[in-house]
Amino acid sequence: MIGRFSSMDKELKDTVFCIVGLGLIGGSYAKALRRLGVKKIIGVDSDKAVLGQALKEDVIDATCSVPDESLQEADVIIFAVYPAVIYDFVKKNVQYFKTGVLLTDAAGIKGDIIEGIDELLSADMDFVAGHPMAGREGRGFSQSAAEIFDGANYIVVPRPGNHQDNINWLKKFAQTLGCKRVVEVSRQQHDRIIAYTSNLPHLLAVSLVNSKSMNDETKCFIAGSFRDATRVADINAELWTDLFLYNRENVLAEIKSFQEQLARWTEALEKGDAETLKLMMQSAASKRKALYHG
Repeated sequence: MIGRFSSMDKELKDTVFCIVGLGLIGGSYAKALRRLGVKKIIGVDSDKAVLGQALKEDVIDATCSVPDESLQEADVIIFAVYPAVIYDFVKKNVQYFKTGVLLTDAAGIKGDIIEGIDELLSADMDFVAGHPMAGREGRGFSQSAAEIFDGANYIVVPRPGNHQDNINWLKKFAQTLGCKRVVEVSRQQHDRIIAYTSNLPHLLAVSLVNSKSMNDETKCFIAGSFRDATRVADINAELWTDLFLYNRENVLAEIKSFQEQLARWTEALEKGDAETLKLMMQSAASKRKALYHG
């Protein structure tokens, strides 16, 4: 039986957090936690300059050069690193984890990455996967902001064996961060849906910018639509390569589905079929209104 999170009954002001990875998301977590007034924030990052900047800005209270016994202070450990790094970190440092610690992550793909971690944890520790849908263009600590969670969606991805109290705590924590919608899905559902709502838009933004039509004159012909469609093309290539490959079957399925939509456009344009063009656009407009205003 997985242990119940020992800090479940604590106020956030009495809770110690450790954030592994102080990039865009990890730095934003730290800033949001500072805004909430938690007891202590410990930062872990391979870049000493980032740790120094976070200390200088009073975003974290202490740094930790792992493996280190100071990890024993942490009631909650949040992983904001590449998916493959999470397993290695736990394996090397689990001996220093606090009894009853709750672990969670912000990885964009779940797959079976976390499955092996359970074998490393003692019965009183619990890893409840999570995914804040709170990214933005750019990367790194300098781009982080507490406000990225305000009004965002948060996905909780529990697994068999997770303690229900821990799942409930993570949901409440997400709302406290400022997230508007908190949903609970299986890892299979998560990865399938994320292929459509996150992987595909990033792929399309990169493809649009990489089009052979892009040239020095492009900047004189763009407005809001091009800017919005390409916003996430300013992408962390190393991270997103991992995310695309970990979820490639689902991403390939979404590419195929999108190609079918392009084929409908191609056919309608070649035939001069105004009625079909209007119907496709009217359908999209109706669906988008329902999505954001329904």
